[in-house]
Amino acid sequence: MNSIISVENLSKKYIIGYQKQDKYNTFRDALMHNVRSVYQKIRHPLSFNKEKIEVEDFWALKNVSFEVNQGDRLGIIGHNGAGKSTLLKILSRITAPTTGRATINGRVSSLLEVGTGFHPELSGRENIFLNGAVLGMNRHEIRKKFDQIIDFAEVEKFIDTPIKRYSSGMFVRLAFSVAAHLDPDILIVDEVLSVGDVQFQRKCLGKMGDIAKEGRTILFVSHNMNAVEQLCTSAILLEAGEIKKLGNEVVSIIKDYVFVPDGTSYPNEWISNDENTYKNDYFRPLEFYLSDTEGKKLNMPVRNDAEMWVTIVGEVKKLDTALLIGYELYAEDGTLLYGSAFTDSHPDNWPEIKKGKTTLRSKIPKHFLNEGLYKLELNGGLMHKEWFFLPGMKNPAIFLEIKGGLSQSPYWVDKRLGLIAPILDWE
Repeated sequence: MNSIISVENLSKKYIIGYQKQDKYNTFRDALMHNVRSVYQKIRHPLSFNKEKIEVEDFWALKNVSFEVNQGDRLGIIGHNGAGKSTLLKILSRITAPTTGRATINGRVSSLLEVGTGFHPELSGRENIFLNGAVLGMNRHEIRKKFDQIIDFAEVEKFIDTPIKRYSSGMFVRLAFSVAAHLDPDILIVDEVLSVGDVQFQRKCLGKMGDIAKEGRTILFVSHNMNAVEQLCTSAILLEAGEIKKLGNEVVSIIKDYVFVPDGTSYPNEWISNDENTYKNDYFRPLEFYLSDTEGKKLNMPVRNDAEMWVTIVGEVKKLDTALLIGYELYAEDGTLLYGSAFTDSHPDNWPEIKKGKTTLRSKIPKHFLNEGLYKLELNGGLMHKEWFFLPGMKNPAIFLEIKGGLSQSPYWVDKRLGLIAPILDWE
């Protein structure tokens, strides 16, 4: 089968600059440096800044090669900074590669960052025709699709309003509808769908499935592993600009992304070995592990009928009532089973946070998780202010393996059906 996209040794280099910080032994040294800087600017206001600017090469992509056949649905996954968006921008002809080449045979419609390809001063109607013209369609072809586009986007009431007045959700609905309905040979969709509501996300996934059934090609970037598994027939895992894994084993590739941090092991404890890692004054994580009731660290695997405590140890320098610390638990396929924080219950029941070394514990009930491998990832921040850990980043994470102890029933000697395995009372 002839490939519709062929990527050969694609690399992209950016040159980044940053100001090198001088090292001061004392507060007096730092103060004198700043005084001299101000004096120089007053004395020579037109002189150039002589601060040391360090420049280095940053390779967003390195020797990436793959082929996509017509009708394929390719999922591109990886942590933030892995090179996903850079790859899509090259394939969309928004930016040029430094080396290598990408050959594309067909008309490409892209939905990347919110705002790409749309003019804010034009109305929704005018932008539909503008995008169609960019794709090489004439007015007659666009008119045939026009009613379908606004019906799908559900923005008929605002179609003659300048899109600069649209909410982000309205904008994404219209942008996706335009990209999906103007008969592209290749549809490229970045994480931008996460802006929309859940119902519209499902609607978009269904539309992309319909497009694929028509023999068109889809490139899909998302941190939603359920969506990738549901939609895609193949996947690429990017790490630091390079392909770590690719192929048709989508579930296996997702598992490597979600569950294998170093490619080989599943650590059951996380310990900070750098005081600058996740540095903040409100809760800097020091340890993250699973323990028994007495606080002893658990070895894997753990029985379903054992008591387990998620233990998070951190350093607090400043107190803030907006502090939220907890964890998220993921199943083996990347499904988020639940998220929990110490602020889950009524404020009267929240643990008291004090300055210094602080330990937080939360129990995972007996007879709750089914047999299998799970990932626990730290989350937290200052509610409505800032987050210390964001989804898609390499946050502190540990792994839990459940095996055995499912029930006293003679019927359940193996893994039970479903993601969880509660023992419920019956009458």
